[in-house]
Amino acid sequence: MELRQLKYFLKLAETLNFSLAAKELFITQSTLSQQILNLEREFDQQLFVRNSHEVLLTEAGQLLLPHAHASINAAESCVTLLQELKHLLTGKLNIGVTFSFSSIMAETMGAFLKQYPRVKLNVCYASMAELMERLQHHELDLVLAFKPTQPDEHVESQVLFRTRLAAVMGECHPMAHRKLISLKELEPYSLALPAVGLQARHAFEKVINGCDLSLKIKAEINNVNLLFKLIRQSTYITILAQSAVVGENGLKAIPIDSPLGYMEGCIHTLHNSYTKHAAREFIRMLSTPATLWKDITLPNE
Repeated sequence: MELRQLKYFLKLAETLNFSLAAKELFITQSTLSQQILNLEREFDQQLFVRNSHEVLLTEAGQLLLPHAHASINAAESCVTLLQELKHLLTGKLNIGVTFSFSSIMAETMGAFLKQYPRVKLNVCYASMAELMERLQHHELDLVLAFKPTQPDEHVESQVLFRTRLAAVMGECHPMAHRKLISLKELEPYSLALPAVGLQARHAFEKVINGCDLSLKIKAEINNVNLLFKLIRQSTYITILAQSAVVGENGLKAIPIDSPLGYMEGCIHTLHNSYTKHAAREFIRMLSTPATLWKDITLPNE
């Protein structure tokens, strides 16, 4: 049995289509068919049911699936480990970030690059769903995002801080002097919310679920910079994590008065998977208490 054959098996199990799997593997369909057949002969068991209409995993194929994943992950971890042993901290560190972590990311990134100038940082900003998918495909080494509502057994989440959901407005807004704001007090104002699917929007939907409110949602925007620009230039209010506004001039973040309005900022890595030395060091620097945390960290209750 070869690692190549296991990779072919995993791709076919993912697509359940010989033609598509061969295309994504950059091999011919006949080569794929032959290698799967060789694997079945070695195991002396059929791994796929093939007919003119569909391809399905057999019971043996389903049993092999998690072990094949583990074998490929272990082999890739071995390669990475040996490369780091040879090159120490050279190479690349791939980090996924949601927009609420911009201030935190910028501060740590500057310190990291100063201390480790030979490491290239690749930073990807996207939605949490996209970043988690890329993490599980080993395209990212770590992700900075809020804790998901549904835990994933393949992902390990280390809590960095706890923050509140806040009504964000311009510093001259009539409500900007408030220490807390109730959901009812949002009703008279036009809202420009983060787009559906973003974490702050999901948290807000959870907070208002079941409440008798008449909110004026005038815009839904998936770009934080555009949201900030609109808020600064108008009396519109948006809803974001308080941490998203740290370091932003001209804006005020007023915590929403709700027992459900809390969010936990986390570092997400793959569970039981090798973590690069550079990633471990970046996580250490992120976890080191700094002045920045004072503005966003809340005591555990």
